[in-house]
This record gives sequence, structure tokens and C-alpha cells, in this order.
Amino acid sequence: MSSSQSPSAFSVLPAVQQAIDQLPSALQAPLNQHLQQHHSLAVIPAALMQTLIEACGLDCRGVTLALLPVAAAYSYALISNFHVGAIVWGASGNFYLGANMEFVQQSLGQTIHAEQCAINHAWLHGETGLVGITINASPCGHCRQFMNETTSAQGLTVYLPDTQQTLQQLLPAAFGPRDLGVTDALLVSQQHSLPALEEHSNSLLQAARAAAIRSYAPYSHSHAGVALRTHQGEIFSGRYAENAAFNPSLPPLQSALVMLRMAGLAPDAVQAAALVERKECQISQLAVTQALLGAYGIDQLHYQTI
Repeated sequence: MSSSQSPSAFSVLPAVQQAIDQLPSALQAPLNQHLQQHHSLAVIPAALMQTLIEACGLDCRGVTLALLPVAAAYSYALISNFHVGAIVWGASGNFYLGANMEFVQQSLGQTIHAEQCAINHAWLHGETGLVGITINASPCGHCRQFMNETTSAQGLTVYLPDTQQTLQQLLPAAFGPRDLGVTDALLVSQQHSLPALEEHSNSLLQAARAAAIRSYAPYSHSHAGVALRTHQGEIFSGRYAENAAFNPSLPPLQSALVMLRMAGLAPDAVQAAALVERKECQISQLAVTQALLGAYGIDQLHYQTI
């Protein structure tokens, strides 16, 4: 697959509309109205959620369960063709959709799980706490560990079709940031002191640096950020999110691709990318970033260490 494909080849809007059309009629009108006005349902504002609750008579759990097919419409699952959706309940009252993403010609370790996607989506929208997460099946161990990194791990509720459980019930005797002396867990606002770029640095590098400043890397201190520019000139940024168990860490490129996807686009829409990371850090995101971009024929990568 290459960037020569149409940027709209994997647009989510037809799938989102199809998912809406399968919902109870009481939900369709307010969702269609919001979609027409905002061209996206990736974020369900608190006011819209209240409208949906009043329209169908379900509670918040019931509405989010009904909306899971809409979340799954954002899935980018070219390997498994198995579409998973998740909806995070933000402490602000807003709800954030997420879906799984898979990448051709890359190891399965590059995959983004739906729960990771939704949590990253909320994080990059400025949420500092989560109330719950709705999914259609019990989360895998990888995702339970990722959830356990958040500020809300002790009180997070996981809502499933037939039951609800706390994360602590799903992950007993958990290992997390507190075990390694980290008190500012994932979702705490970060503002790291990283050197400025040279004045002539392009806007894409500047966006990547801004993301790196807000990244979460308490274990390696290898702060990193990625910015993507589409063929249409839109810029999407993502930041590194580490995990106490290391493997569930979310690379900055994947974080940026989540934001690209939740805007209705796919990797084939990317024209250029930038990666900024801390100089002389313990780990580097360069090789994996180059590999994943290369799989989509994206050879414009601006790279800077600071």
C-alpha cells in the first residue's frame, strides 16, 4: 500500500452512517444532526449524551453500549478484518470513541487496541481523569495493563453488555506506576522542559516538539512527539505514552495516527511526518517510526533530537 492511494480510500464516514442507520430510531435523529454539523462522531459531548439519554430512555451505560457499532466504524483492521470499538467516559462529561488499528507489513506489536485508542483520544483532548470505559467484550490483559497506568485506575469501571466490573476486579494484584515510584500517572498534564528548535525549523517539527513536551515517559525519560501532515495540509500530533510494564507503551506515531483516524482519515492520507525526541535518551522512536511510515510509502520524515 502506498501514499498514491486516494486519501479518502479508507474514510470512516460511510461506515459511521451505516452504523447509525442500524441504531434505534430515537438515537438516529440527534446523531445525524450532530454528524451533519460537525462531520464527526468521534467525540460525544456531554450535552449530546444527555439528549440521547432523554431520547431513548436508556441510561448512560445503555447509550454507550448502543453506540459501540459507531465506535467500531472507526476501526482500521486490514489484517484481521475484526472491528472493535470502545468508548471512554471522560471526567469532563464528554465521551471519546476509539477503535482498533492494524498496519500492513508491520509486526502485530504495532497494533493499537480499541481501548488504547479511546484512552489516547481522551488524553489528547485534555482529559485528566476517566470515569469508565464501555466495550463489547472483556478487555485483554494488554489493555487492562494500559488502563492501569492512568490516573483513574483505582476507580475505573469497565462496562460490558451483560455486566460491569471495576478495573481492580479485572486486574487483581496489579503492577503499575506506583510500584515504580511514579505518582503522576498517565493523564496528568505534562509540561517538560525541552530545548527550543532552531528558528528556521518547519511547522511540522514545531508541532512534534509541542507534543513531545506533553508526552508521558516516567521510566525512560525519552520524551517524544510526532506530527503528521496530510495531503490536504491538516496536521495531527501524537505523543509518547509509556507503561510500567513497558510493552503496552503507545509510540508517538501511533498516538498521532489515532487522532488522524478519529478525524475520519487513514495512513494513506499522510504526506509527511516529523519526529522530535529528547537527545541522548535511553530509547529512540526513529526506527519504528521509519518502518511504519515506510510501509505506506511515506518517505518525508523530518527528524530532530533536542
